[in-house]
Amino acid sequence: MKATIKDVADRSGVSIATVSRVINGASVVSEKSRNKVLKAIEELDFKPNQTARNLVMQKNTTIGIIVPALGNQFYGGILNGIEDASSELGYDILLCTSGGDSEKEVRYLEGFEERHCAGVVIMTRKLEAGTVQKINSMEIPVILMNRNTSGLKCPTVSIDNFRAAYELTNYLIKKGHTRIALFRNSVDIDAFGVEQYSGFERALAEHDIAIDRSLVKYGEFSTQRSYEQMKGLIDEGNVPTAVFATSDVMAVGVCNALLDSGYRIPEDVSVVGFNDIELAENYRPALTVIHQPLKSMGDEAVHMIVSMNNGEGRGIIPNDGRTVILSHELIERQSSGKCKKV
Repeated sequence: MKATIKDVADRSGVSIATVSRVINGASVVSEKSRNKVLKAIEELDFKPNQTARNLVMQKNTTIGIIVPALGNQFYGGILNGIEDASSELGYDILLCTSGGDSEKEVRYLEGFEERHCAGVVIMTRKLEAGTVQKINSMEIPVILMNRNTSGLKCPTVSIDNFRAAYELTNYLIKKGHTRIALFRNSVDIDAFGVEQYSGFERALAEHDIAIDRSLVKYGEFSTQRSYEQMKGLIDEGNVPTAVFATSDVMAVGVCNALLDSGYRIPEDVSVVGFNDIELAENYRPALTVIHQPLKSMGDEAVHMIVSMNNGEGRGIIPNDGRTVILSHELIERQSSGKCKKV
């Protein structure tokens, strides 16, 4: 039986897309993968037909998008930028929701690669090892949004999370707060939360304020979970004078718990958030936040994919680890104020 391109892919342990690139002499294939494919072609006596040769010759104008959920305004803000930029540049988008499941993320990445998409933009709640491994093996451009980890070889679009957290913590300290709670996501290989924590820690250290570990809570980017964690502090009689939540949805959960327990914001406790989704300004009291340019982040990701496909300054391998840092802004609203004198 005549060998097929799938047989070559199976024998060499790479995707059909990679075999197609080798056949057509594309430069985006690593030397290791190229040698595996050439060896398999020789062993199977594979004779590529014209269909196989044409698999990657036509330009693909579809960009794959992976998000954990559609209801979160943070992802929605980035998607607005992706959609506008894609439309302007003549690209289509293929949107998938993962529910934060790493196995789904890997399947979607594989599917986008098999479809020869122009590239992928991925937003994830938590970077699991399987997702990192798959991203690093992709031979189409992958852009990671608002995350950064030394284990990844793909470009990322983000703000300076260390600097933003440092500035927001200093803002609270200047208001007279020394008992500041931090509501964050759980610790994992994702350096995004680590950078925020480091900025928080640096600001406290520079003012000789020790971190109170009892005030570091894990809200898991959830309003309900943050409500429960804040309610626990209230029930213990361990109420801080200020709360720094590393997402707006966590800040809202904190506020709700305080208000339900009779505390005033900001007269009794100041609460600040991070991201500046639409909810932040419309909540009452309106949240003091670090503003992230979500729409611009989505726009930047699309332009990066288009540039990478056009070979503009990205080198041979598209996933080159370049990080694009966009500007953030501290916006003061009604949820924060001077520390009440005890």
